[in-house]
Amino acid sequence: MSRRRPFWFDTFFGEDDPFDKIWKDFLDEAMEIFKERETEGPMYYGFSVSIGPDGKPVVNEFGNIKPSAKGPVLKEEIEPLVDVMDTKDSVMVCAELPGVDKNDIDLKVQEDGLTISVDKEKRRYYKEVSLPAKVKPETAKATYKNGVLEVVFEKVGRQTGRQIRIE
Repeated sequence: MSRRRPFWFDTFFGEDDPFDKIWKDFLDEAMEIFKERETEGPMYYGFSVSIGPDGKPVVNEFGNIKPSAKGPVLKEEIEPLVDVMDTKDSVMVCAELPGVDKNDIDLKVQEDGLTISVDKEKRRYYKEVSLPAKVKPETAKATYKNGVLEVVFEKVGRQTGRQIRIE
């Protein structure tokens, strides 16, 4: 069964999809390594591509399979898919954490980072997120619904200073 490509794809890449070979090689190598080991639990790997503030693509990997020089490594905790949105007055972090209860999620925030962790028998998640701007930790508001965690912070505003009267 052939898959449909976007109309512009052949213009840029021709008939050969360069990502097919990269993906196939990665999966073949990962399967060989994991066949040798006895693993319990699911294996996750994925990535998202977005455009950064400088106009260049940014690739974010997630899951519990991590590439290394010696080949893929299976980690115990899953790195969730996380998206960070920077607006004029706030920073919002969205993370996919399916299969857990909101009471099991542990959030720790600093002015420039957020740590998300879940340590349960069935599911373990861990991710350290760098925030694009300094935030006020005391303004954090978190919601969790249908496996999606959203945390919103107010940005640290510019200090206007204080008027000084000349005598």
